Amino acid sequence: MSIRPPSVRLSVRLCARLCARVCARVLAPLRAVASRRLVLACATALALGACAQPWQRFQPGDDASTVIAKLGPPKEIYPLPHGGKRLMWPTQPYGETTTVADVDASGKVLDARQVLQVSEFYKAEVGKWTRDDVLVNFGRPEETAYYPLMKREVWSYRYMEDGVWYMLFHFYFDDNGVLRQLQKTPDPLHEPDRRGLF
Repeated sequence: MSIRPPSVRLSVRLCARLCARVCARVLAPLRAVASRRLVLACATALALGACAQPWQRFQPGDDASTVIAKLGPPKEIYPLPHGGKRLMWPTQPYGETTTVADVDASGKVLDARQVLQVSEFYKAEVGKWTRDDVLVNFGRPEETAYYPLMKREVWSYRYMEDGVWYMLFHFYFDDNGVLRQLQKTPDPLHEPDRRGLF
């Protein structure tokens, strides 16, 4: 038995209900002829299609206006080399995803993906990246703090690791704004036994 977080269980239930309703209406005339396997295959296809994540709906070469029409105006826009732009739709401060679409100078999508994940975080190069690099790659942080004894500014981002664990990823910068350390910790927002201890 797998345990899913409540938000995933809710999404699965909603998708299942939607699929059941659509299949009932579309396949009602075919019930006498259709086999159970056909109905199951249809329900599965509808569930997978209806539950696609925002970044999975776009392909390289799509027009940027199509992305904006479906996701709304981006909340953050950053310039990229060669005249392109990075469009961002964050769910921070309480969400765990940021959808990013990289667009070239002609307005065509180069790439669309979710950036708040470990594989993206570990692309950061300690000693090379600056605050600006982190900002362009991940957007505005959920929280910032300064630790005077360490002489480090910390930017924190909420994310979900492996689709199960609610985590925070931290970027530590020195006083010159250069990245000096990476760290991940459990997100206290989702740890009810620890809320209010500090």
